[in-house]
Amino acid sequence: MKKIKVLEMIDLPFLGGGQINLLSIAKSLDMTKFEVSVCSQGEGPLVDEAKRNNIRHFPVPFSKKINRKVFQEIAFILKSNKIDILHTHGGVAGFYGRWAANKNNIPVVVHTLHGIHYLHYRNCLLKHFYILLERYFSRFTDALIFVSDADRKKGKKFKLAPEDRIYVIKNGIDFSAFLAEKNSMDFKRQWKRELGIEAFQPVVGTVSRLHRQKGIPFLLEAAKKILKVFPAAKILIVGEGPQRQKLESLNRRLGLENYVLFLGERKDAQQFLSLFDVFVLPSLWEGLPYVLMEAAALGKPVVATDVDGVKEMVRDGESGILVPSKDPESLARSVIQLIQDRSYALELGKELKKEISQKYTLSSMVEQIQSLYLELYGRSDSV
Repeated sequence: MKKIKVLEMIDLPFLGGGQINLLSIAKSLDMTKFEVSVCSQGEGPLVDEAKRNNIRHFPVPFSKKINRKVFQEIAFILKSNKIDILHTHGGVAGFYGRWAANKNNIPVVVHTLHGIHYLHYRNCLLKHFYILLERYFSRFTDALIFVSDADRKKGKKFKLAPEDRIYVIKNGIDFSAFLAEKNSMDFKRQWKRELGIEAFQPVVGTVSRLHRQKGIPFLLEAAKKILKVFPAAKILIVGEGPQRQKLESLNRRLGLENYVLFLGERKDAQQFLSLFDVFVLPSLWEGLPYVLMEAAALGKPVVATDVDGVKEMVRDGESGILVPSKDPESLARSVIQLIQDRSYALELGKELKKEISQKYTLSSMVEQIQSLYLELYGRSDSV
């Protein structure tokens, strides 16, 4: 049997949840059955990671504005490489990729929604436009994958695709990648020294794209309250995004420049996660966040908002603390509680690590993806 040619496609080449999911699939598929390549904009950490793993990368100048050149380039890639399965990730890649796949008779088209972001748009007309657009594209989609049970329910509620094409395949991580030495006291002390943080100073942090979805302004407001109780605390924000300037401006207005560090995009976020005494996820909405799995893998106590996706992963008061979104008071109170009660914090971190390591494994995720690919390809006219 010939190898099945798979193209994994996403628009932006940074390392967010969708990109981590894409790379996890591309690196882990059975190479005796599949020949995999990836497609995104031309330069960035995703491209670097693909090249490090000898995965072929096709650059395409994706744009949120409709651009005929993007359609043409994707069509050329699909045809010239005789792609059997196109798997698009996120709205922009899903729009261009599925259209081009339909026009070029690609045998199998799969699309993953890493959170249904347009349901949170403030503009109701725009929200309904994207719902109708997804329904339209479902005609060209053999499988629509959601990463959480909550998103699947929403997908069915809004009739984004016929029910027999809707699947849930939850994100998973390789727990062996989270090495014990990167969570050791010696490692933490070394990294704290490099950041100018003393060993006794509590560290609260998040790893996040700096986007409205992630609720970082509420973490900054909570930081002011945390610092009243723990004036030596440091708050680390690891990540980059369109709101960085606005957030740094808010940070200055709140008088937090000496306490909150914006560390930008980092290749090894695990090194920074290891420093945190408390990991905070203040998101307004989520799909099924990888960073929460990574914090859990390191045994970090978690304070997160009780939004869909997160609620599937964290049991309030048993494996973490859940607070309402947009509530800096509750966020601060919970962080303070975990800094004060270290035995409770460690207990929560230990329990979350146990639960996540059982339910969200990379091997399970990849096995489900491979089975779906083989099933859909077996049904297609190309076999």
